[in-house]
Amino acid sequence: MRKVGGTIFIFILMAVLFFLNWYVYQAVKTVLPHSILATGKMVYWLIASGVSLWIGFTFFTIMQEGKISTMSQKSLNLFLTISVTQFTVILFLFGEDIYRSLSSLFGYMTSSEPGSSAVLPSRRKFVSQLAFSIAAIPFTGFVYGIFKGKYDFRTIRKTVFFKDLPEAFDGFTITQLSDIHAGSFTDFDAVKRGADLAAAQNSDLFVFTGDLVNHKADEIDPMIASFAQIKAPFGQFSILGNHDYGDYTSWPSPEAKQENFDRLKEKHKKLGYDLLLDESRIIEKEGQRIRLLGVENWGVGFHAKGDLEKSLENVDQDEFKILLSHDPSHWDEQVKNHSKNIHLTLSGHTHGMQFGIETPVIRWSPAQYRYPNWAGLAEEAGKFLYVNRGFGFHAFSGRVGIWPEITVIELRKG
Repeated sequence: MRKVGGTIFIFILMAVLFFLNWYVYQAVKTVLPHSILATGKMVYWLIASGVSLWIGFTFFTIMQEGKISTMSQKSLNLFLTISVTQFTVILFLFGEDIYRSLSSLFGYMTSSEPGSSAVLPSRRKFVSQLAFSIAAIPFTGFVYGIFKGKYDFRTIRKTVFFKDLPEAFDGFTITQLSDIHAGSFTDFDAVKRGADLAAAQNSDLFVFTGDLVNHKADEIDPMIASFAQIKAPFGQFSILGNHDYGDYTSWPSPEAKQENFDRLKEKHKKLGYDLLLDESRIIEKEGQRIRLLGVENWGVGFHAKGDLEKSLENVDQDEFKILLSHDPSHWDEQVKNHSKNIHLTLSGHTHGMQFGIETPVIRWSPAQYRYPNWAGLAEEAGKFLYVNRGFGFHAFSGRVGIWPEITVIELRKG
């Protein structure tokens, strides 16, 4: 059944790619000089066919192997870059086609000549030229995102106020990283620059909120020294994400998968992280304390292994609580309405889909259609959630408009 479903998917994908290429060609032939139209047509379809076959083969390989390789990432990069560019061109062409159709219909309806038929006006060259000019913007954005944007680390600072924050923790800072996805990186010098930036924040506490690797524990090995340098006076803590369980690749046996998972937990120790598995730690300062909770992955539509109740064992109702939970859907489903007030939840997982627009005026990402809280700070009834946009990347080997993030949270009393 799975094989049949995969075949149908590939067939639909190839049909969609052909339609996109055909529609965009309508603009291409409008702007090409008549003298090279035949040659241009041949070159266009040779390139389009070759790229489409490569993309189709890539998706077939991913479904067969159950994982995304470095070569697959390159093909996905090409697929997304071309598709978004084509959709931009098609928006203009579709608008023009509506105008042409209405114009033809109006001409037919108002014609006084008997037996006249509707004539569709020719495409206008300037519309196609405008379409290609505008499409150059997302094309350039994707090229930048693939080669530079994925390493354009940004530090984002947020101050969150709580009336019942213990006095000793007024001004307490937390640096958060999430979603390293070590298996996606090839430029380890760039990774070190990002880790150096996180270390330079000199926060009181450091937390990592899951997805250390893509599939296998050893993916983090070349970067252990870079991330192990991040130290904080009140400790370094971590949790697991959905990718850390090895669920998205094939294993020769259940024992091999378990062995990989055990190795991954050891990697957290090598990094100097205290891995929280449905448990809590007391953070004490000047005789006062807050409670740090950490759960295994729990997400709607993903691995739901985390046990919030277990992490809250022996935790008093009136303690100030910070929860590390990888998937922000956990906050919506279980955390924000819990009887034991959890003041602040730190999550990741979404990556902001690694694509979107964030300006003071416009804030949009495809992630918002899946997650109501997909990046940044959210608040409901005095309970806060912060969703980190992720340090690394996965599948699409780039970032466009949603940059890799190092978060610094400052707790204030007020």
